[in-house]
Amino acid sequence: MTAPVVEAIGVAKRFGPTVALADGNLSVSAGETHALVGRNGAGKSTLVAVLTGLLRPDAGEVRFAGRPAPPLADRAAWRSLVACVYQKPSVVADLSVAENLFLNRQPRGRFGLLSRPALRRQATELLESWAIPVNPELPAGQLTVEQRQLVEIAGALSLGARFVILDEPTAQLEGAAIARLFDRLRDLREQGVTFVFISHHLPEIYQICQRVTVFRDARHVLTAPVGELREEELVAAMVGEARGLVRVGADRPAVGSDADPVLELTGVGVPGFVEHVDLTVRRGEIVGVAGSAASGKRQLAEALAGLRPRTGEVRLAGRRVPAANVPAALRAGIGYLPGDRNVDGFVPGLSVAENATMTIAGNLGPAGTVLPGRRDAVARRLIADLEVHTAGPHQPVSELSGGNSQKVVMARALASDPRVLVLVAPTAGVDVRSKESLLGAVDRETRAQRGALLVSDELADLCVCDRVVVMAGGRVIAEHPRGWDEADLVAEIEGIGR
Repeated sequence: MTAPVVEAIGVAKRFGPTVALADGNLSVSAGETHALVGRNGAGKSTLVAVLTGLLRPDAGEVRFAGRPAPPLADRAAWRSLVACVYQKPSVVADLSVAENLFLNRQPRGRFGLLSRPALRRQATELLESWAIPVNPELPAGQLTVEQRQLVEIAGALSLGARFVILDEPTAQLEGAAIARLFDRLRDLREQGVTFVFISHHLPEIYQICQRVTVFRDARHVLTAPVGELREEELVAAMVGEARGLVRVGADRPAVGSDADPVLELTGVGVPGFVEHVDLTVRRGEIVGVAGSAASGKRQLAEALAGLRPRTGEVRLAGRRVPAANVPAALRAGIGYLPGDRNVDGFVPGLSVAENATMTIAGNLGPAGTVLPGRRDAVARRLIADLEVHTAGPHQPVSELSGGNSQKVVMARALASDPRVLVLVAPTAGVDVRSKESLLGAVDRETRAQRGALLVSDELADLCVCDRVVVMAGGRVIAEHPRGWDEADLVAEIEGIGR
């Protein structure tokens, strides 16, 4: 019996107290396109990092064609076995396709100089051998997303790899481009290339894949032939019983349709991401926005905070908010919590007090100065309100746990007493107690005068919402009142009509 192209057996990986992968099992047969699916946080990305030699597992093993994986330091050996084509391009935009294909291994001529004729010839032969219709002399920055992915696949194949992981390859493609990509993948599979196909758009699994593996809560749940698994069974495997959902705000009072609107979006678009969104958030209401990574939900939130250009009209308490203007968004009354606290959420070298009061620094003393006593008093109130476990306002925020540093980012959003909170993945990467505390703060802060737009596809986050809208392709495609069905919501997020 032929050994699988790749096997992950009992792979586990922790990052401090966080279990990223507890039971990672995957077996991919030669010449198949094997789907790997699961909701955010299911462990897919961690498994991919282990399969490509970017992470060393804490337990378990990876085998290629029955043989143990090479040492992590032997990058050439890994590149000859496996490649991953990510959503974000890894090509060098200013170099040609040929130069990208043979980066760091360009053919040399006399005196060791780069031989451009040989480079063009080898690139042309490589692309033609795999029937990839791309001009090797074209600058990589001019490639379409579809072409860029095919060039990256060709580069991997030229290194000897016949196993390629495709991470959300259709997220930025239109229907015709997806069909062409799938035709090319079928051709490559017939030539002996094996794929792992990761997608949040589940109907694609049934178009291109032969088998599917589902991960949930950092564990392998099932592997089955695609033809033997109904869509409802696939969604159920991804959702499970959802017994761990945090039910904060179950007693929230209903918000009537006659309540005053605090945030109104009319025909709002974000170039390249959001096409046309009409949405209203009323006083005392939390509106959830769910959708896949390619839905445009995060870009919509960033545009509301002034971080991205937008079209259309945004009104806060009836007043228009200028586009692409962060100070104007703050003055209008938007409190913003970004999706990645480590990148956009706080300044590690500053204290808890400095981070928490950053948005109101101009109000903490005369003529734009900051009076430390006034700053610390505001910080202590926020620390108490949000139950931040810290040695005091002067402790560097970088010394706090993930949950407590996220509370500091929430404190910053609340410091300006905003009319509307715009929250992106507010409980990402925090423990259960911190999750309950953060969602409890959102619930508490929106029961009176404030509203909130909570952008997430984590079911626990969405449970606190009074209603949830689902985005796909830059548009709102569905709306659900409180009490929505978990499987129905996930099916819409993942692109399955139920």
